[in-house]
Amino acid sequence: QLVESGGGLVQAGGSLRLSCAASGRTFSSYAMGWFRQAPGKEREFVAAISWSGAYTEYGDSVKGRFTISRDNAKNTVYLQMNSLKAEDTAVYYCAGGPVVAVIPGRYDSWGQGTQVTVSS
Repeated sequence: QLVESGGGLVQAGGSLRLSCAASGRTFSSYAMGWFRQAPGKEREFVAAISWSGAYTEYGDSVKGRFTISRDNAKNTVYLQMNSLKAEDTAVYYCAGGPVVAVIPGRYDSWGQGTQVTVSS
């Protein structure tokens, strides 16, 4: 089970940190990803991190602004979001899977999502 938290309303240029707490599985063995979905749009890859944290990957639209990290001792993955823009507004989902991937179908566990709204 994956549970996201940390979403909310923030002004453009501000920051938020999302958290995703995992339970019921061997968290440290799995790659974790963040995706987002805005109304009327497809789910978009945001960032992913390998099981060890040694490898990360980012979507082009968030490179240099967002940072993914994980704490395997706490079974938690984070998404630090800086310099937020109105176009970052979406529901953000965390996901777990066997390998780092940019395709949603490669992940087999999903959280319920947390809303991020950036006002311009």
